[in-house]
Amino acid sequence: MLSCATQSPIDIVYLWVDGNDPAWRAKRRRAALRLNAAENQSMAPYGNVEGRFRDNDELRYSLRALERFFPRHGHVYLVTDGQSPSWLRASDRITVVNHSDLLPAERLPTFDSGNIESYIHRIPGLSERYFYFNDDVFFGAPVQLDHWFWHGGFYAAWSDDPEVPDGPMQPADNSLENASRLSNQWLGGLPALSDADYQHTPRTFAHSPRPMLKSLLFRLENEAPELFERVRSGVFRTWDNPTLISDFVLRWALAHGVAKIRDYPHLYVATGDADPSSQLAALVKTSGQLDFFCVNDTTDDAHGHDPRLAQVKATLQSLFPQASQFETQSLGVVHATHKGTQHTRAHASRQADMPGLRARRSGS
Repeated sequence: MLSCATQSPIDIVYLWVDGNDPAWRAKRRRAALRLNAAENQSMAPYGNVEGRFRDNDELRYSLRALERFFPRHGHVYLVTDGQSPSWLRASDRITVVNHSDLLPAERLPTFDSGNIESYIHRIPGLSERYFYFNDDVFFGAPVQLDHWFWHGGFYAAWSDDPEVPDGPMQPADNSLENASRLSNQWLGGLPALSDADYQHTPRTFAHSPRPMLKSLLFRLENEAPELFERVRSGVFRTWDNPTLISDFVLRWALAHGVAKIRDYPHLYVATGDADPSSQLAALVKTSGQLDFFCVNDTTDDAHGHDPRLAQVKATLQSLFPQASQFETQSLGVVHATHKGTQHTRAHASRQADMPGLRARRSGS
């Protein structure tokens, strides 16, 4: 069983992208044009839409929530594609990590978060225990570490979505549903990974802060190189190559006693649903009562001035009005030197559950 020191710092890792950046958008457009017919056909639903990459200041508010509810966190790492938020302040508590610092050059660029997140345990100096966040995930109440980690492991949570039907992966299904099916194939069927005691649970995992153990990821990277290689081959998310960190790793950990299931009060908001206002109202009403929540931008190809986006930002501002230590009015940001990381300077590229609530698009 894997172990960790109970008093060691717990770092935070975010994935973030500024989908409004013209240079980045041109890079994404060029990458899409290079796809062949088979690659286009295997594109996951909503794999290359605006809502997947749009920045609506979610990261700013997630950091505010982090500072309010987990002020004793360790170092923060922000994994980006050569970008930095215009409001980010230089600090010895945060490091911007470019994709090129983690991913092999021949694998770049990639716009598949499932690919990118499979490398984050390689961040130099990352603590053994850490939380992995997408920028649309938020702590919602004071963090009690024994609710997230236990001696030798961590906790995971099921989503409130319906059970995943049996059968092969399906082109029209979302990433988490297909990830459940793929994990079942790998954990239950391959000699190298099969476990006689493995019992598959046909559910998806919640959009939550993801407690992780670095040593576990290195171990699985060695034990399942084919699966890691498969996940790391994508430029855009494909339906038959779903997320690894948000399913397979958790199921392996559950099967081997490194993870346990825990129920958390939580809420999932899908901004593209027919009733986003009622979902956001529920979020405000339950403020301080939720261990975590997710505000998933499923408005997809909405224009930047869509009133739903403004409503989300206004709601987050009402929940977290106090600026965090990570914010400044400066248009530039220094990439902090921390634990051996390179000191560089980057300029801003942008000037300009409640149970039952679920999205038509899912997956980080």
